[in-house]
Amino acid sequence: MSQDTATIAEEEYLQTIFWLMEAGLPITGANIARAMQLSPPTVHEMIKRLERDGYVTRSADKILHLTDEGRAEAEQITRRHRMIERFLTDVLGIPWDEVHEEAERLEHAMSPVLEERMRAAIGDAKTCPHGHPIDGVREQGAPLADVDVGAEVMILRFENEAEGLLHYLKDIGLEPGLTGKVTSSETDIVVVTAEDGDHEVTRTVAETVTVRADPAPPPRAALPDQLVISPDRYGR
Repeated sequence: MSQDTATIAEEEYLQTIFWLMEAGLPITGANIARAMQLSPPTVHEMIKRLERDGYVTRSADKILHLTDEGRAEAEQITRRHRMIERFLTDVLGIPWDEVHEEAERLEHAMSPVLEERMRAAIGDAKTCPHGHPIDGVREQGAPLADVDVGAEVMILRFENEAEGLLHYLKDIGLEPGLTGKVTSSETDIVVVTAEDGDHEVTRTVAETVTVRADPAPPPRAALPDQLVISPDRYGR
């Protein structure tokens, strides 16, 4: 039986599960633990709570699946988080590399009235400042690290929203919507040349930058061992 309202802890897990689903990664206890920087026993206990409360089911191969109620809760909290990020950036003028953690703190304590006002304030914004859709399905894209030299690219989104990583991306001048060409792709560094100059990004970080590319590389999901590339919790 599902309960009327998910707890804050359950919302955090459902948001992570929704991100894994969006990213095309298996929804397993191991991936959730990796994404949230938590111990497997802690995650196992919460998964049992999510099952008990009717938000997830577990198949014989131990893959988790959101129930209808679980998906509705996951979509709602994720949508709210991304809307808050856009409000903080566009209306309050907070830099986009500083809003993820603020949204984490605000998303669980928002009244329906405030949510409605925020939605009106951000107008027709379709994505959060990091490129993730507020509503609807996101464009698949490809990891920047996979793109061949000479390809034209547009930055779609940053898969990892850990604060330290967002600071790095802002410092090197990469942001969603930037267009350019991949002019170098060495072992450790990828270079995107845009109108404002060259942007050098480490290959490890380029794995988490999703782009629209022409020509496009073969599609693939981010690899599970690339979920954590900073000491911070993996940001959704």
